[in-house]
Amino acid sequence: MTLIRLFFVSTLLTVFCFLPSAHAQYAYKIAKLKYGGGGDWYANKTSLPNLIKFCNQNLRMNVFPDEDIVEPGSPDLFSYPFVHLTGHGNVLFSDSEARNLRRYMISGGFLHLDDNYGLDKFIRREMKKVFPELEFVEVPYTHPVYHQKFNFPNGLPKVHEHDAKSPQGFGLFWEGRLVCFYSYECDLGNGWEDQSVYNDPEELRQQALRMGANLVQYALTVNQ
Repeated sequence: MTLIRLFFVSTLLTVFCFLPSAHAQYAYKIAKLKYGGGGDWYANKTSLPNLIKFCNQNLRMNVFPDEDIVEPGSPDLFSYPFVHLTGHGNVLFSDSEARNLRRYMISGGFLHLDDNYGLDKFIRREMKKVFPELEFVEVPYTHPVYHQKFNFPNGLPKVHEHDAKSPQGFGLFWEGRLVCFYSYECDLGNGWEDQSVYNDPEELRQQALRMGANLVQYALTVNQ
């Protein structure tokens, strides 16, 4: 059993013992990463709550309906099997934050990076602090992350256009295990937003939510 799972089990026991019964039904919480550097880590305010609702309804998960906010250097990071990072601008991890993120992923945690346009050069630089020995590689379409509850034989859906590039899913693999998934030129999190935010076609939103659900399911099952 991985360190993060041991920590998570102890956290769940605490939740079930001390929280009111109205909250005890929830087995998991997921979080958005609050990073430094000035980038808008808080972007896409409705995306994670909508993804959580979709996962609970379609995958029969018991994820707490509201997202948490966690900082990369916090010990609370280990409470979340799935952590989401998004934004448009600069990202900056201190050395201690990079070490904590590394421990989190090595111990069984899963980090989803979602380029909201303009994130790429910053997140690649900062993830080198976390895993200096690893390079992002394109995740093959045969990888289980594309074939959980929902099947994506051609990889990520394209939600919004920016530079007329095809969407790509990159990953960091630690000892053969996908510990970080990076959705690039895709705007996956935008597709999770309330329909009124971008007025995207509902089928496109559903594709984005299905792929997001695959990421959460992978983090909670295969990745452990």
